[in-house]
Amino acid sequence: MTVSREPVSIVFPDPVKLTRLRHDWLFNCRWEWRLALKTVVFDLDGTLADTSRDLIRAANRCFEARNFRDPLDPVADASTAFDGGRAMLRLGFSRLGESWSEADVDGEYPVFLEHYGRELDRETRLYPHAEEALDTLLSRDFLLAVCTNKPEALALELLRRLGVLDRFRSVLGADTLAVRKPNPIHLLETIRRAGGERDASVLVGDTDNDRATAKSAGVPCVLVTFGPRGFEVENLDPEWLLHDYRQLATLVDVAIGTFHSERCS
Repeated sequence: MTVSREPVSIVFPDPVKLTRLRHDWLFNCRWEWRLALKTVVFDLDGTLADTSRDLIRAANRCFEARNFRDPLDPVADASTAFDGGRAMLRLGFSRLGESWSEADVDGEYPVFLEHYGRELDRETRLYPHAEEALDTLLSRDFLLAVCTNKPEALALELLRRLGVLDRFRSVLGADTLAVRKPNPIHLLETIRRAGGERDASVLVGDTDNDRATAKSAGVPCVLVTFGPRGFEVENLDPEWLLHDYRQLATLVDVAIGTFHSERCS
């Protein structure tokens, strides 16, 4: 049996049309970014405010009942303070000269929070020009938010006492969701609740935790150099470094625009 086959005609796409389609996609991509409200998400401890002395003091209070006074130094151990309450307790226990376990850390953590809550802003201050930078961003129609691993109630109260709570559209703490940084959902939900979009957002932080969170979320990261780690944060390979809050408004505008242009290319 002979089967008759019609010749197959292969039509190649018109390169001019392909170029036009790509141009239209790039135009729409870049236009959508320009229409979106830009969002700046801040970490709190070590980024917006130097909270190290109040955190260290609260941790040291936990060891007074063990007759061990001030195992943590407010200057030398400042970077550990920004790693969280449990990190400070672990460091303190390691200096006691006796055996300890994570159960001891877990047991002291609620005590630490009680001490910290009582003296939340005794020595805590916003970093120089931080408040001015927030107001500049707001005047340029940026959305502002906070994503912190500090418990939400403490974060809200501290921002209130520092006089800047009303600047932020959303504040999510360690216990707001079932996850926290470095899980990217923590950051993405913070952006969503602020009314922003991922592709027009940036995270400003100070630790490897912030860098990892931003990278997982697909958001550009700005790390500050005026915290206790100083220029060491450059080793974390952030997209940008911030040396002074007076540079922030220009820097985040460039950071978001550059990052988005690369995604659209």
